[in-house]
Amino acid sequence: MTDYPSLHLLIGGEKLAGAGRNTQDVLNPATGEAIGTLPLATLADLDTALDNAATGFAAWRAAAPEKRASVLTGAAQLLRERAGTIAEVMTREQGKPLAEAKGETIYGAMLLEFYAGECKRIYGRTMPRPAGKRAEVRYEPVGPIAAFAPWNFPVINIARKVGGPIAAGCSVIVKPSEETPASALATVQCLLDAGLPPEVCQVVFGVPDEVSRHLMASPIIRKISFTGSTAVGKHLAALAAEDLKRTTMELGGHGPVLIFGDADIDRALDTMAPNAFRNAGQVCVSPTRFIVEEPVFDKFRDGFIERVKALKVGNGLEDGVQMGPMANSRGPDQIERMVSDAVEHGAHLDTGGERIGNQGYFYAPTVLSQVPDNAEIMNEEPFGPVAIINRYAGEEEMVAEANRLPYGLAAYAWSNDPVRQERLTQQIEAGMIAINAGGVSAVDMPFGGVKWSGHGHEDGHEGVMACMVAKSVHVG
Repeated sequence: MTDYPSLHLLIGGEKLAGAGRNTQDVLNPATGEAIGTLPLATLADLDTALDNAATGFAAWRAAAPEKRASVLTGAAQLLRERAGTIAEVMTREQGKPLAEAKGETIYGAMLLEFYAGECKRIYGRTMPRPAGKRAEVRYEPVGPIAAFAPWNFPVINIARKVGGPIAAGCSVIVKPSEETPASALATVQCLLDAGLPPEVCQVVFGVPDEVSRHLMASPIIRKISFTGSTAVGKHLAALAAEDLKRTTMELGGHGPVLIFGDADIDRALDTMAPNAFRNAGQVCVSPTRFIVEEPVFDKFRDGFIERVKALKVGNGLEDGVQMGPMANSRGPDQIERMVSDAVEHGAHLDTGGERIGNQGYFYAPTVLSQVPDNAEIMNEEPFGPVAIINRYAGEEEMVAEANRLPYGLAAYAWSNDPVRQERLTQQIEAGMIAINAGGVSAVDMPFGGVKWSGHGHEDGHEGVMACMVAKSVHVG
């Protein structure tokens, strides 16, 4: 088994350890035991990173597209070569099953490969003008970016946060989660080993509010990219507004899944039941609210429960495990409270609803049905291994429920009626929608939400253009 690596800050290419700095333990969520010690950045460290970012931006914005593409392609290759080692480290610090961790690492490589291709597809345009005059639109990198990434996908989130900026010609200071630092460091190290100038991408850790306030107060930073909760996103957006910094906000969701009577119910069950418990439900696009048409409610609920009971839960490093622990102690506490509140409001607890074992942060895959609207879990994202299954009379009522909340990240619908599919695509308020499918992510497609789920995009062409600004040029 891979040893857990020593941890450090990564500022200007230097690996800065804990000497003279506060530190924080990193815990294995399967056991609750400390597996590493993480140094936290001082204010002086952050100032050094800011100065480096300014220097790195001045150089990298002038780098040829071929150079940027070469670095991203090389880093992707290194991620593929190191996927097994990175996956073991990720499972130890985040908890997800080893197969999921390896798949995530490969997906991170695919993201960097796509961004490499985009380096040569940052097109401007020339407008028609009379002879002797010229008007054109150019796109230029926005400037140094401060990026904040969560713990649930510690490789993919880093690849998203740094890949687009690097392709665009920006420098970036990224603050990964202090709970999953080694995965993030390994991802950035692949970029440095592939030839990225060290001032272009730096990694800092610390008390989140202190780091974000300090970086965002600097005029060097021109854009903020954040993935996390809606509450924190609103807070950071307000801070960014003080200096009119651009923002990309990928925030919370509460994914509706509309199941119609004309759908292939068995296929929907085989796809969506395991999807709901991927990464122990700690997925911003997780399907959480199953909105089921009356005629197929009993069949869908019973089939869903049967599949959930068959899931194997355990340490993600063990063979055959389909769901690991939650990533931190906060997770089971929150799910326990929300499930209890739902039951108190009259919900049926169909399976799960309890912690597993006496060590680590395990919580049983849980299914609730007939949950009333006034239960907390119907209004706030659970972000854990819980699925809600409710019955509805028909399409109008189902769409109304899908759009009821202020969130609009991902939505899913199952129907074999092509006319209905088009109606749903138009009517459901979400940044991403899957019809008769369980995935809403692809490296060449924009990833982002609407309403309280945020604004801006990562991935796809839009993920690079989000790091650019338009310049209009007029020549007379």
